[in-house]
Amino acid sequence: MAQANPRRPGGDGPLLSQRTAIVFLLAALVGIGATVLAALAGNVWPVAVSVGGGVVAPAVLFFNQIID
Repeated sequence: MAQANPRRPGGDGPLLSQRTAIVFLLAALVGIGATVLAALAGNVWPVAVSVGGGVVAPAVLFFNQIID
């Protein structure tokens, strides 16, 4: 199970846990990869960025499920 991020009294703790940072990093890399592939396939940049942006949310859900 996921545990709450412990914070030290009087100190600043991390904003994200390592697991959350890895999930977001992998999702961002998948989105960038999808954008590049869509652009190389001949789509104009606005369409390619939309494709990449549309892939990020499912990637977050996917990596959140498989990373324990």
